[in-house]
Amino acid sequence: MRHFGHVSPEDRQRLFHREPAEFTRDDPAGLLATALGATLYSPATRPRLADAVVRQTGLGVRSMVLCLEDSIADGEVAVGEANLVEQLTELAARDAETPLLFVRVRAPGQITDLVRRLGPAARLLSGFVLPKFTYERGEPFLEALAEAEYSSGHRLFAMPVLESPELLHLETRTSTLVDIATVVDKYRDRVLALRLGVTDFCSAYGLRRAADTTAYDVGIVAHVIADVVNVLGRADGSGFTITGPVWEYFRLQERMFKPQLRASPFEEGRAQSLRRTLIEHDLDGLLREIELDRANGLLGKTCIHPSHVIPVHALSVVSHEEYVDARDILRPERGGGGVLRSAYTNKMNEVKPHRAWAERTLRRAEVFGVAREDIGFVELLAAGLGR
Repeated sequence: MRHFGHVSPEDRQRLFHREPAEFTRDDPAGLLATALGATLYSPATRPRLADAVVRQTGLGVRSMVLCLEDSIADGEVAVGEANLVEQLTELAARDAETPLLFVRVRAPGQITDLVRRLGPAARLLSGFVLPKFTYERGEPFLEALAEAEYSSGHRLFAMPVLESPELLHLETRTSTLVDIATVVDKYRDRVLALRLGVTDFCSAYGLRRAADTTAYDVGIVAHVIADVVNVLGRADGSGFTITGPVWEYFRLQERMFKPQLRASPFEEGRAQSLRRTLIEHDLDGLLREIELDRANGLLGKTCIHPSHVIPVHALSVVSHEEYVDARDILRPERGGGGVLRSAYTNKMNEVKPHRAWAERTLRRAEVFGVAREDIGFVELLAAGLGR
């Protein structure tokens, strides 16, 4: 699979200085964690789920979660499991192209049970999403994952969701984070990425952010995200990829505040129409939150609507300027450190402090590509949307 693989080769050549590379579910964990991009959630009870997976793959989705937890009612679990097994078995028989597929479960026993019931079709799975992850709850999930991997003979990853009240509450946050760090480090080879359950954070205080408000505008949520990155997202080799929180809005509604999406990048031709479309569907807030995710050390994003996928991927493409800076910083002759003026002559690149950033940028460039010098977000978004 390849990001922007649904875009024509001619358009990719026009857009990219360096095109996104192909990857498979068998690639190293570090590359796959970066390649997750917009992870689209779908209830496991969905009729014709197999068709939906194939259709979304054709529209650019490269990772999906089939959910047996919060997205379905408690009484629907057995039906959801049966549907999941049936639909994945059908997908395996089709031998159709699929994205990285994960199942969000409720209990550790579901992991081993589902892998057993899937039989050969378990090869389609890249892993499981583990809800409300803490030290006490997390280890049984990870042990079940190891058992399922052994019995199936297929590599399976975990994506723990950090969303428990213990993590949110100030008096227990530090100890909870330290304990989580201990258990995920113990199972480091199995943990692909950590996901943030910001909806549950807000729920604990009866909050819900509006379509004009990012997660970072909600003070209590912003503090938790910062602490999670502080403990679990370090660039010293001890950290993990941490993905951005879900964006909840996708319907047209009356706006309280003026659009956040600046007009200047959209001044020509079809771009103004594209800007109006984004604003009408409340995606300008999403774009702002994606930028803040990146600024705060998060990569990728949980998505509940297909319209969110291409904006996440368009903003994940490495700009030509970023790429040139990263390459300059990592030149072998720069190994001793020092300071250099950027090739764009607009900033200072300090080799040692910026090295970790440069390494992450080149890893992102591998899977999302590098835009040509004159190509920006608008062109990438328009091409991804087929406009």
